Amino acid sequence: SSHPSSSLPTTRDSSRSTVIWQQLKEKAAAGKLKPTEFQGGTFTISNLGMMGIQHFTAVINPPQSCILAVGAPQKKMVPADNEKGFETQTVMNVTLSCDHRVVDGAVGAQWLEKFKAYLEKPLKLLL
Repeated sequence: SSHPSSSLPTTRDSSRSTVIWQQLKEKAAAGKLKPTEFQGGTFTISNLGMMGIQHFTAVINPPQSCILAVGAPQKKMVPADNEKGFETQTVMNVTLSCDHRVVDGAVGAQWLEKFKAYLEKPLKLLL
């Protein structure tokens, strides 16, 4: 049987409906994706966070240019300007691996900076 991550669905239209994504997920889990449904991607998101993994480094799937490793959110104490001097916040580790023949590391860092800003203030996506 196929490992769940060995056949990942690829989309050329990220605005697809949730129903279509669910169908692709089910086909991938069953090992029934057609080659056109998993080939030709440029960027992969690997979410082991949903399995409780807090941090990992994902390996790029050639010929793709980048892969984003998403870890599980976790509560951490951070310094704060309040009576206690700290507060609890939910934090999440992500790691971006880039094929430097295609994506310069500085460009990858800029992308991560914007990604972080959108995660911290998701309403910015609507502006």
